[in-house]
Amino acid sequence: MLWFLIALIGPFLYALSNHIDKILLEKYFKKGGVGTLILFSSLLSVMVLPFIFLADRTVFNISGISILILTIEGILNVLVLWCWLLALKSEEASVAVVFYQLVPVFGGVLGYFILGETLSDIQLVAMATIILGTTIISFEIDSENKFQLRRKTILPMLAAAFFWALGSVLFKTVALEEKLWRTIFWEHLMLAFVGLCIFIFIRSYRENFLLAIKNNSRAILSLNVVNESLYIFGNIAYSIAYLLAPIGLVLLAESFQPIFVLAIGIFLTLFFPKISVEKIQTRHIVQKIIAICITGIGTYLLFIS
Repeated sequence: MLWFLIALIGPFLYALSNHIDKILLEKYFKKGGVGTLILFSSLLSVMVLPFIFLADRTVFNISGISILILTIEGILNVLVLWCWLLALKSEEASVAVVFYQLVPVFGGVLGYFILGETLSDIQLVAMATIILGTTIISFEIDSENKFQLRRKTILPMLAAAFFWALGSVLFKTVALEEKLWRTIFWEHLMLAFVGLCIFIFIRSYRENFLLAIKNNSRAILSLNVVNESLYIFGNIAYSIAYLLAPIGLVLLAESFQPIFVLAIGIFLTLFFPKISVEKIQTRHIVQKIIAICITGIGTYLLFIS
């Protein structure tokens, strides 16, 4: 059970970060917000490196193949963020985040093929249940109670869930061979390296990033630092849990993230509407709760299996 409690830290911190992403996109980085936030996220990952080095002075004793794998994982982490922000531009955080429940589905399948982990019949049923839950949230209910497919949300979030699961499998592949802190160090170093490459070679992202730094106050820039700190500590919590249980079971803790995101969204809408507003009409809340409950059943089935 310890691994499950540790894994829950991740989705809670991610939920806070999800809402900060939405606030930054809507209020402060309307132009070039996706590229700006990607660069903030990747470049600020260097903040944690000195602390990891103090925890383990052997971080540079790592094989070349492990560095290559973690470089690929760094690219996948950037792709996850890119897909997430694309979906978030036109969707509520509490809707887009439900699609992350497919991460343990992809993770279980990838763990089976790459790591040789086994999947029981109950786990397969659980995965099908999670897919059903995400299907429910794939349709938007308009003012006339008609259903419309969320096309701008589905494709990027499916890609984000897959990239996240693949990156998690690659991380565990290295972590099983190397020390935990050594792996986390190089994971964040490679993420920063990928961000530096984006800054150098993608002109539009670089210009919007520099413009955001120039035009925004220290308070807004500090909010970015807090946001990325939440994300980094969430990653560390997950990384520790990955070594304590099969990857598919750890990733199922991600199903609690929509609960946290929905609760925070309702709280902000009711008490701080100037900061963030989500649709909290009965039909929208019921749809979200049903989707979360069904994915929660899938989570429970995975847990008992």
